[in-house]
Amino acid sequence: MADCCSGGCSPSKPPVDPRYRRVLWIALWVNALMFGVELAAGWAAGSVSLLADAVDFLGDAANYGISLFVLALAPIWRSRTALVKGATMGGYGIFVLGTALWHLQLGVVPKAETMGVVGFLALLANCSVGALLWAYRNGDANMRSVWLCTRNDAISNVAVMLAALGVFGTGSGLPDLLVATIMGLLGLSSAYSVMTHARREMREGQAPAPAAPASVPAATVELKRR
Repeated sequence: MADCCSGGCSPSKPPVDPRYRRVLWIALWVNALMFGVELAAGWAAGSVSLLADAVDFLGDAANYGISLFVLALAPIWRSRTALVKGATMGGYGIFVLGTALWHLQLGVVPKAETMGVVGFLALLANCSVGALLWAYRNGDANMRSVWLCTRNDAISNVAVMLAALGVFGTGSGLPDLLVATIMGLLGLSSAYSVMTHARREMREGQAPAPAAPASVPAATVELKRR
């Protein structure tokens, strides 16, 4: 115990920042609420970009919940969790791209007014969460995945509003599908970034420590002298 008090040993994992935990709880509830709002609005408006954004909100709420669970775990487990979350983000991207292709075949024209209003409401929600998470954007892979989720949501919200403007001006559903495609590609890009970061952390955490120089037993030295 004395060695630890004098700096001779270090904790196995860094302490959890209570403020970061509170921010994650706020983000979780905001995203869960916006999932319900955008899901209902997306179905009512026939907008694939709103539906895609709703699924993204649901995924983010789950990610925040997972992040809360692993905060107190060892760094290697946080990195492994970030790897799973990165794979989930990639799955979301593939889902959005597939849904956009399906709506293209159906030829649905969404309601621009609903898209614009709900997109703006979602943007306000994500900007609020993003402001709270800004200080933690350069943390470990798990923190980075949380930040990227929020950043991507804000970008998606702006894109949905632009799509609404395009649908309103052209009377076509193509702007909605174009934005959904961009959202899907953004999800794939972020998945690659998070998974690469997590793998690097896992390699560094599992790297073998340098071997300590072998000491010569005192008895051997004594025998050599004789």
